[in-house]
Amino acid sequence: MWDLPAVNSFLPLIVVGLVSGSVYSLAALGLVLTYKTSGIFNFAHGIVAALGAFAFYELRDRHGMPWPIAFVLCVVVVGPMLGVILERLTRGLAGAPTATKIVATLGVLVGVQQLLIIRYGAATLAFPGFLPARRVRIASVNVEVGQLIVMAAVLGAAVGLSLFFRLSRLGRAMRGVVDDPSLLALTGTDPVVVRRWAWCIGAAFASASGVLLATSVGLDAAVLTLLVVQAFGAAAVGLFTSLPLTYAGGLAVGIGAALSTKYVGSISWLSGLPASLPFVVLFTVLIAAPKRRLVQVAPERARRVTATRQLGAGTKRAGLAVAGVVIVLIPAVVDTKLITYTQAFVYVIVFLSLALLERTSGQISLAHLGFAAVGASTFSRLTTAGTPWLVAVLVSALVAVPVGALVAIPAIRLSGLHLALATFGFGLLLERLVFQTSLMFGGGDSVPAPRPSIAQGDVAYYYVVVAFVAAAIALVVVVHRSRLGRFLRAMADAPVALATYGTSVIAVKVAVFCISAFLAGLAGALLGPVVGRAAPQSFGAFPSLLLVVVLALQGRAGEYRAAFGAAIALTIIPAYVTNDSLLEWFPVMFGVGAIAVALLEGRDESAQAGGRLATAAARRIGRSPIAARLAEAGAR
Repeated sequence: MWDLPAVNSFLPLIVVGLVSGSVYSLAALGLVLTYKTSGIFNFAHGIVAALGAFAFYELRDRHGMPWPIAFVLCVVVVGPMLGVILERLTRGLAGAPTATKIVATLGVLVGVQQLLIIRYGAATLAFPGFLPARRVRIASVNVEVGQLIVMAAVLGAAVGLSLFFRLSRLGRAMRGVVDDPSLLALTGTDPVVVRRWAWCIGAAFASASGVLLATSVGLDAAVLTLLVVQAFGAAAVGLFTSLPLTYAGGLAVGIGAALSTKYVGSISWLSGLPASLPFVVLFTVLIAAPKRRLVQVAPERARRVTATRQLGAGTKRAGLAVAGVVIVLIPAVVDTKLITYTQAFVYVIVFLSLALLERTSGQISLAHLGFAAVGASTFSRLTTAGTPWLVAVLVSALVAVPVGALVAIPAIRLSGLHLALATFGFGLLLERLVFQTSLMFGGGDSVPAPRPSIAQGDVAYYYVVVAFVAAAIALVVVVHRSRLGRFLRAMADAPVALATYGTSVIAVKVAVFCISAFLAGLAGALLGPVVGRAAPQSFGAFPSLLLVVVLALQGRAGEYRAAFGAAIALTIIPAYVTNDSLLEWFPVMFGVGAIAVALLEGRDESAQAGGRLATAAARRIGRSPIAARLAEAGAR
């Protein structure tokens, strides 16, 4: 028999889970809708939710507007306006590679989130609830009327959206716009209008979810963005295409997170599980779901491989000599900013490892600082235990290698968007569940990271880091010139052809992730001693997104130039900005720059695709005398 008291103890948690899960479902439905119709997975979906919440705050709290009117305006005006902007922005990315689309939406995320922080500050603002708080008794549980309204409204939205897709002409057009927009145009329906409507509805759902979430967590751009990102787990349950399964997935995630709070209270290392459950679901689905079910809505395209200009041997030697002299003289020139330059050289190693992964091999990683975190925490533990400094650095880098191999598991069966989501979920799980355990940072604000006994001063440690940078560059050069390097470039260009050649693509992917993790772990071990301590917040999932954005700003520069350019942009240039107000705008500029680079690359890819179509048409005309004469007559 059921133990009624035990069952009743679960009911309040289930109610809480249904409410939060309903909001996750609402956000996820909008996310899946835009992905199904545009082929672009909007990593900036959480920013749309945050903008909706802040717009509600402006209307209700600062201008005294009644909350029903403010809510309607946020859902039917602010949300659709943001949808139109995003549709117009992403229209130029239709033919772009998956990585380019990801960079563009990450640019929106980074830039707009910082704009909100500039406007409203980093502190959480109070956001009083607005739905009725009166309680009613249902099945021995006191439930707020506002909670019932949220659950009923989201259920109605889910049912309405499904019926809209099945029964309306516009809904049917949304289902076909990605598969063949030209065929849809032949029926008299403009694909651009269809996509715009989809973005408007999706953004309206996101805006509503942001307002509802803010009532429980307050107004905080970073927190709201992260909470809506939890909708990724619900979208994964629906395999990013099924609206009914997405709705059910949101409810399941909400209930699971609420019920888990009953058991993790006495287990300290599981304290982050309730908030991390959506990402556990995301990572698990991407790993376990049949590959045939994980179909990308838009066809995946690799980045076009462009040949970089090769300098002569004499020019290279002269350039290296000048660079060497400059690097040696930096301590005598920069004075008090030497620590900043030391940090910049450490980040050169980080960007080298990321460029090897993304630019050379064509893989995507949104959790790259997780490898660095493993290196930093391992280094602290080894040096605290008395391990010689150099041995601790090298062992810390090696400890990151198995983590790289673990992340390579989803890379074996996934690519493009799904690989990006898997690595993003892994990074968030690492940050939420493992960072604060005894395995890594132990729950403190930071861990000690000493310098070697022979390099206690800033100048001496600077030269130690430079030596490691030179060794890292040498390693990357060896990889590029080796047989593995040729395989990596081939995998980025044509993985099917590489497999046809008889090479194990799995082995190549595991190798590049392990080498990249080794370099990132090395950088993590070197970064802490710059200031004497390593802080976990420096290695989180969202700083990893910033790395991807800053590296994308380097355009199609070679790996080495891109690594140095990204390190300079991230660390050195901000150090020379003395105006704090201007310094706050750097993330905004990074975001705008990443969007611009993505749009330019998308335009180039579309132009190249158009050139291929024109060439094919010319060949067909050449084979057809009648078509040739018609073309000649048209030219006259």
